[in-house]
This record gives sequence, C-alpha cells and structure tokens, in this order.
Amino acid sequence: MTDTNDVRIERTFDAPIDLIWAMWTEADHFANWYGPMGASIPTAEMDVSVGGRRHIGMEVETPNGAMRMFFVGEYLEIEPKTRLVYTESMADADGNEMTAEQMGMPSGTPMETSVVVELEELGAQTRMVMTHRGVPADSPGGQGWAMAIDKMEARLADLGS
Repeated sequence: MTDTNDVRIERTFDAPIDLIWAMWTEADHFANWYGPMGASIPTAEMDVSVGGRRHIGMEVETPNGAMRMFFVGEYLEIEPKTRLVYTESMADADGNEMTAEQMGMPSGTPMETSVVVELEELGAQTRMVMTHRGVPADSPGGQGWAMAIDKMEARLADLGS
C-alpha cells in the first residue's frame, strides 16, 4: 500500500530480470545509476544478505559547491530476482545514523525509511515497482528517485541490454 508519503515508481525495462536485479544488488552497477542527475556515488558498500548492511555516499554539485550525503541501511528481505527490501537512514561519512536533532528536525521524527523493489519477468522485459516508504512523492527525494530510475534506464542502454 502506498500513499502520498511514499515514492512509487513503476517501469518496464527492455532488459532481462538478472540485469535489473544486478542494478540493485551489485555495488558497481548501483553506483553507476543511483542518485539524481549530476550525482556521483563514491561509496557503495552493500552486503546484500538478510541482516546485511549498506553504506552509500552521494556527491552532488551545487552552485555553492559539492554537497555530500550518506545513507545507511539494513537488508530485511531478499527473494533473488523478485523482491528486495531494505531500510534507509541519513548518516555521517562514517556510517553512523543521524538523529532527527542532527538533521534539524523535531525530536522523535522518524528518520528510518524503507525501500521495496519488486521485479517481474515479462519475457525479455522486466517490470519493476520501487516504493520508498516514508518519502513524500512530491519531495526532493521523490524527484531524485525519478531521475535515478531514468539514469538506470540510460545505463541499461549503454550496456546494450
């Protein structure tokens, strides 16, 4: 179930399910598409196992210089090639989760969100539904996801899928 507090993107790619799964689970692939346009991913550490941790570093050029953001999380569900669920929280460069107070938000504000990726094989195509729970669809995070999925599609084209 999604609501306005969730980003939900559905896309059908002209690529096999194995490759779409790799885009989400292999650090080298992930680092090549994740983030909004203009972002780079200098850190992509991903232990894709239930209970495994992830630490992602993103750098975005802004008119005021480079902005760095870090995210950490834990893999909660893994059904190879069909379903991936992980948590995501803002973190510092060392991978320590940031509190609401550190983020300038009221104490007690939930800081952990979750990402659900569902894949379905459609012959030579793959249908993907990605839901980021706890991130409003009309937020900068929602816009960033839309750009990231466009970058994934471009990356797939570059790979000749």
